[in-house]
Amino acid sequence: MMRSTLRLLAATLMVAAAAVAAQAQAAKPAPARSWEIGPFLNGGNGLIDRTGYHFFSFGAQAGKVLTPVVHAGPLSGQFEYGVNIMPLWQAYTPAQHTVYIGPTPYGFGGGTYTGFSITPVIFRWNFASNSKRFVPWFQAAGGLLYTTHKFPGEVLVTKGTPGGTSVFNFTPQGGVGFHFFAQPKRSWDVGVNAVHISSASLGDKNPGVNASLQLQVGYSWWK
Repeated sequence: MMRSTLRLLAATLMVAAAAVAAQAQAAKPAPARSWEIGPFLNGGNGLIDRTGYHFFSFGAQAGKVLTPVVHAGPLSGQFEYGVNIMPLWQAYTPAQHTVYIGPTPYGFGGGTYTGFSITPVIFRWNFASNSKRFVPWFQAAGGLLYTTHKFPGEVLVTKGTPGGTSVFNFTPQGGVGFHFFAQPKRSWDVGVNAVHISSASLGDKNPGVNASLQLQVGYSWWK
């Protein structure tokens, strides 16, 4: 299930590396910024077999820059560890309907799903930039998702068969983005993440969401 997501992430990171190589020359010392915190909005669509799925969430993110500038030519930058919490996470899916796969009926869809998500592991690389305002980055992250109903809504429609998915899912992801510093320690943050959603077979069935592309826009205070 991860193959499509891995291909998407590889292509995204290649584009990010090319953009950074074009704009980053001799790395200069970054301004003294150690901590960041701020709110964000997040939204996007499912890909491949989930184009009818749409996502929205909001929350807050915090990060800590852990290293000085590491000099590595166009890849020079600093490592940051972060976390985020989304008290509202929603998925909008097609209404419940039955599809026959051979003689077997399956229920698909289920309307709107609501839940809570936390991403306790965000590994981010902030590139050193000649610009005082524009700082690009790429990241890899892993999170947890709880929904009030089993997600996604796909179950075997047979008398006596329990629901096949789970209210608990995992959200491995990766993406690229940038900070735009409107002030020395205030930034607008924009990122695009490829997100995979899977229960790791906690339920009887694990259809998951192989890939979704989600845009995140936030604002951060630094110190």
